[in-house]
Amino acid sequence: MTDYEAATAFLGEWGPFQQQVFFLLCLSTVPNGFTALAIVFLADTPSHRCLIPEHVNLTAAWRNSSIPLEVDNHSGALVPSKCSRYKLNDMRSFSETGLLPGVDVNLSNVPREGCLDGWEYDRSVYIATIVSEWDLVCDNRWKNPLTSSVFFCGVLTGSFISGQLSDRYGRKTVLVVTIAVQILFTFFEIFSQSWAVFCALYFVVGVGQISNYVAAFVLGAEIFGPSVRTIFSTAGVSLFFGAGYMLLPLFAFFIRDWRMLLLALTLLGFLCVPVWWYVPESPRWLLMLFMTNNYPHRNTLTIAYFVLSLNTGNLHGDAYFNCFLSAVVEMPAYTLSWVLFRWCSRRLSLSLSLFMGGLFLLLMLLIPANLISLAITLEMAGKFAVTTAFAIVYAYSAELYPTVLRNTAVGACSMASRIGSIIAPYFIYLRSYSISLPYILVGSLTALSGLLSLLLPESYGMPLPETIAHMQRAVRRRFIQSHKRKKRKTQVKLSLRVLP
Repeated sequence: MTDYEAATAFLGEWGPFQQQVFFLLCLSTVPNGFTALAIVFLADTPSHRCLIPEHVNLTAAWRNSSIPLEVDNHSGALVPSKCSRYKLNDMRSFSETGLLPGVDVNLSNVPREGCLDGWEYDRSVYIATIVSEWDLVCDNRWKNPLTSSVFFCGVLTGSFISGQLSDRYGRKTVLVVTIAVQILFTFFEIFSQSWAVFCALYFVVGVGQISNYVAAFVLGAEIFGPSVRTIFSTAGVSLFFGAGYMLLPLFAFFIRDWRMLLLALTLLGFLCVPVWWYVPESPRWLLMLFMTNNYPHRNTLTIAYFVLSLNTGNLHGDAYFNCFLSAVVEMPAYTLSWVLFRWCSRRLSLSLSLFMGGLFLLLMLLIPANLISLAITLEMAGKFAVTTAFAIVYAYSAELYPTVLRNTAVGACSMASRIGSIIAPYFIYLRSYSISLPYILVGSLTALSGLLSLLLPESYGMPLPETIAHMQRAVRRRFIQSHKRKKRKTQVKLSLRVLP
């Protein structure tokens, strides 16, 4: 079949069937928006200090003075140490003699020791997180960003295998199976008894999360006609993903225990169950399967998106509000992505949104420390631009590759981008050395990738290619047209020069 869209035009583009499939496929991405950023609350680090056991015989004065004061790297104020205490044996000796801390004894001369009895956590914000559950602080604080990276390693693996499985066994099959994997292993996480077990299960959740997202994305792109496909690939799935992201801080505000928050996420996953009965297999994939049987920059973009999303807990103000604000910013960004994708060049839209995102982040370096509102506004503006690019690049990728390997290709591009999401938590970790360092690196890389994206081929106004030969012909045709335009411009310039 040489022109699938022309042959199926009599079916229409927006009847009851298409509306039903559109809604269900979009609905299947809601749990993904919740899962992708849930680590912001699951692994948030509450205020903590060394635990002073109740059985230690200290007077109230000495117990209150048992934690040394240190200069906070961000505010410059003196705050209680998070990872050390004065030696309890020495403190007990001074307490028994009746001497007073800071009056009779100079505390700067008292030796220190680590938190040998564990930590005491502030429970005013969270009942429990995985950080307070397994003491992922001080010498073990490296495990916190590693937890996020393990999840994105799962996403990387899912991107690698799901595309090939989807092109071989069907988009719907992979979609349904990986939805089930995500729901079940999220439920299993609730019963984790160690950080290592949690990470192992979180890895599998990452595999399921990206696999069902890409499968739903490609399935919709192949079922819908051109105009509906454009809005589905940009605003449709993205807005529902953003809705899941917006639900995250709302759920987390009322559910302060990480295990119960995961249970809520598990229940949310059951929204996807109707997909099995009411969403069909991709007709394009079935057609190409029949034909086969009968005839022998994304990486940097992902760093920027996840650094800005995961960093909401480090912004000034309430963590729940900041996370909700970060999610709300995505909604107009997804709408803008649809507008740009519908009426503008794909290549220029992607380049401009990436470059502006990087520029906003670099401008933050010029903002004085006391102008907190302006700094947050610029960060949200950067998040807006990067999110716009994030939505465009998925739809752009689906247009460039043919049906015979579209899911594999989109999965491979997604796999490349997961390298960025794996290292994104460590960009945030650089804040402990310098608050501006993450913005310098992410802003520079994002702006540079915006310029490099101008090298990509244009797909605006082109039908979805069905085979590799179709894709090659389309690219060749675009190249010839571009060459002719340049040649005409050169001839006009030369003719103008010879005019008297």
